[in-house]
Amino acid sequence: MPKTKTHSASKKRFRLTGSGKLVRRRAFSSHLMEHKSSKRKRGFRKNTGVAQADAKGVRRLLGRR
Repeated sequence: MPKTKTHSASKKRFRLTGSGKLVRRRAFSSHLMEHKSSKRKRGFRKNTGVAQADAKGVRRLLGRR
């Protein structure tokens, strides 16, 4: 059985916390910021968890079973 390869794009976008949760960056935070409110932009700074429905697939892409 060959080794499982890690998906390089996923490696850059997701990480596992110490407790085993998956963390991601928030969307809509990279450009066109001038018309977004300051409150909204502050919210983009925080990382957030991966949805339960997507977690299994992301884990597999990261090489975790």
